[in-house]
Amino acid sequence: MPVTDETCQWRGWRAATESALYGPDGFYLRPEGPAGHFRTSVHASPLFAAAVARLLARVAEELGTDEVDLVDVGAGRGELLAGVLAAAPAGLRVRAHAVERAARPAGLDPQISWAERLPAGVRGVLFANEWLDNVPVDVAEADGSGTPRYVEVAPDGTERLGAPVAGADARWLARWWPLREPGERAEIGRPRDAAWAGAVGSLSAGLAVAVDYAHAAGARPPFGTLTGFRAGREVPPVPDGTCDITAHVALDACAAAGAPVAAGAAGAAGPAAGTDRGAELVTQREALRRLGITGARPPLETARTDPAGYVRALAAAGEAAELTARGGLGDFTWLLQPVPGEGYCPP
Repeated sequence: MPVTDETCQWRGWRAATESALYGPDGFYLRPEGPAGHFRTSVHASPLFAAAVARLLARVAEELGTDEVDLVDVGAGRGELLAGVLAAAPAGLRVRAHAVERAARPAGLDPQISWAERLPAGVRGVLFANEWLDNVPVDVAEADGSGTPRYVEVAPDGTERLGAPVAGADARWLARWWPLREPGERAEIGRPRDAAWAGAVGSLSAGLAVAVDYAHAAGARPPFGTLTGFRAGREVPPVPDGTCDITAHVALDACAAAGAPVAAGAAGAAGPAAGTDRGAELVTQREALRRLGITGARPPLETARTDPAGYVRALAAAGEAAELTARGGLGDFTWLLQPVPGEGYCPP
């Protein structure tokens, strides 16, 4: 039967994605969790959690404390937090908070708290690995006259153009992702900006980190990035709950949205005296290099003097190479947004 107004409900992509991912029987609420369908850096190697533990220890030192918070936003089934707790240096007490819409998994370490909402006033690190790409957004497309219009979608993935984009969405497009030619598309990132600002605002002091595939102004993909994933394979995005629906993130826009929130945490007078450090965007390759993950092979001489150690080091180098690979996980972007606060002035 052909798709018509009488045979289906047309909705914008934001509403359709919200229902498909987080509604009753939504994709992200299924028992297998994200790990059942795709491989993230967290699942690729325990080295990733070890790097986050190292970052947490650095922030704790900057805060002048041995007791620090780690908030994992979009925690999946708690894999990252469990890994960080296992890798945390001796003497560092970690208050671990998972923020996730799915139910708490059985057998999770009781040290990890579990909630749907962000905890308030924490001091430490907020880490959002592949979270923002699953914050639902509307899609816009320029019609034949160049006017940006909302893209509407049917339950089977069929699309049509709807009303012209207006109001705050139109202003966001004009600033961050202008559509210049008929047929060009954009994902309107305003809900992600708001989500990130809220996440940054939950910190009283520390560092907020978002990790995602991203793009920046001047290099936006002309036809957008909306896609689906199921069982490790890319599939057409169909908002029926059977696949992940994702799109790359305009992290530069998120950084701008989080900046006044981060500055406000230092008090009404603005950022803490003595620091002008703002948000930074770096590749995962660079971020992990700073945290000691390089992918360098161990010296060949070690194979003779310590064969077992050489094999272990070689395996770790292979895992590190996957985390930092060009064309793969190493191409993720890290948004590092410091939140100055009382007694904390980021270096």
